[in-house]
Amino acid sequence: MQVELAGEPQRPGQENEDFAAASPEALVLLDGSSSPAGMESGCRHGTSWYVRRLGVHLLARLTDRSDRSIAECLADAIVETAALHGGRCDLGHPNTPAAMVVAARLHGSSLEYLVLGDSLLILHLKDGPPRVIGDNQRFPGGEELRRQVWATVPGSVERKALHLRYALAVRAARNTGRGPWIAAATPKAAAQAETGFVRLSALHAVAAVTDGASRFTDRFGLGSWSDALRLLAESGPAELIARVRAVERADAGCERWPRGKAHDDASALYARI
Repeated sequence: MQVELAGEPQRPGQENEDFAAASPEALVLLDGSSSPAGMESGCRHGTSWYVRRLGVHLLARLTDRSDRSIAECLADAIVETAALHGGRCDLGHPNTPAAMVVAARLHGSSLEYLVLGDSLLILHLKDGPPRVIGDNQRFPGGEELRRQVWATVPGSVERKALHLRYALAVRAARNTGRGPWIAAATPKAAAQAETGFVRLSALHAVAAVTDGASRFTDRFGLGSWSDALRLLAESGPAELIARVRAVERADAGCERWPRGKAHDDASALYARI
């Protein structure tokens, strides 16, 4: 694979809670689950620390354990990362650091893939429209709360209170069987990921985007997924993110395009097969 990647934090100077890395035969993209300011997590390390270590462990497993399925590699990486926390972190805390995951690797004559959460993998097929995989851990119980958050004024006391209610509701349900699954400290979450294989002969390329970058199509409608793939191929991931940022700046009040955050961490990766 020939890989290009780019990422930007929510705002300049802030820590980026996304993580992207690749080798010639594998790629990983993680989107850390950010928390409202002041919410306890039971962890002294933080989300950025977690996503970097989980991402590195996952990439290592993908490249050196071809005998393990891609979901098993994620489960192994979760266990290995949990061990790094040490005894001072409460890994049973509902807000323990967590991340959405996209991963793919060459496996014989196929590409093996995994997606857990609301990040996306887009297959750039040689024939037919793109195939979009992901956003597979929706939380219907929180949708009304999320709509209420979007309906409030960004930065207002009301929005902060509703955002906290939404965050608490999601965290109380995730990785319990009653809500979304996410890569945190529980390896069994890996079994809930969407996985599969696609023949390399059918692929032109593959892209991976966090939800901050998928706004190009999903939220802002700047183009179809075919348009997004064309932009990635011709101008690279940094240009896709730049176009998302331009729209975010033009709608800083989240009025034309209601959303939870005016800006979000954004990462994108494009790999030619």
